[in-house]
Amino acid sequence: MQDSITKATPRITTIINPNAANKKWKRNVLVRTYLQKHLPGDFVDTHKDKAFTVQTAKELCAHNDVIVAAGGDGTIADVIQGIIDSGRAEQVTLGILPLGSGNALRISLGIPLNLPRAIKIIKAGRVREIDVIDFNGRIATFGSIGATAEITTEKLQNKIPGFFGHILAARIMSKLSREEQEVELFGGIEDSGEPFEHKHMKLKVFDAVIGKTNHFGYGWKIAPEAEIDDGYIDVTFFEISSSKFLLYFPSIYFGTFQKTQKHYKARKVILRGKKMPVQYNGESMGKKDKVELNILPRALKVLVP
Repeated sequence: MQDSITKATPRITTIINPNAANKKWKRNVLVRTYLQKHLPGDFVDTHKDKAFTVQTAKELCAHNDVIVAAGGDGTIADVIQGIIDSGRAEQVTLGILPLGSGNALRISLGIPLNLPRAIKIIKAGRVREIDVIDFNGRIATFGSIGATAEITTEKLQNKIPGFFGHILAARIMSKLSREEQEVELFGGIEDSGEPFEHKHMKLKVFDAVIGKTNHFGYGWKIAPEAEIDDGYIDVTFFEISSSKFLLYFPSIYFGTFQKTQKHYKARKVILRGKKMPVQYNGESMGKKDKVELNILPRALKVLVP
């Protein structure tokens, strides 16, 4: 489960997002030259859209042992989707090279931002099997339904990328309100540790946070109880107003306020509502009346420290 890559010369290809972190790969010749010198294998630029990245990763799985995702959460998510879609997730291992502004999975796996150290992990790290979530047919490691998803959509419509784009988009939060959600949880565990087979609730939710990682982007510890390989989807329901969310945001950012909110672990989650804003892996899924989440236990192999 946590062995290192045993092949003496594994076949490695790195998928680069040339626009990650303000086009670091395109603009920074030193970074590009360093990576090409020290990372083994081939490089492929994902110079088109999301579908192109997913399809490229899927095709590369046919003749590679390691696929390295070089970018942020979006690039990593697309490469993971390609690996899962290829049907070769048991044979192919994911490597992560953090070039993007948001790196929720990187933080939860303890992969450093320092490029030489990250490259060392790709060359000689151990393999860890982690869970992923089937998120309405997409593969995800985190997501949300409600306010933070609405802000993600707003941010993606702006021309300002990265952290400052999120800050600008967050101006709409005070205008958002709690919305009714019908919630079904299957095969879960209460915060008390008591197991349950099925739970049905009707809640007024400002934000529902879905996690396998502890973090959203930029180090926001949104799901402090999530575990990357425990076989459960981690769900927190914020049943508070926008003003209270903003007031307590510092403690929400560091993951302490979440202890006051409804929190569950479940193997399957179904949420129903009216035009619910949805985001997964930091990307907008638009508005849905129903979201179904299923755990895929230990479905992905990743190189970690």
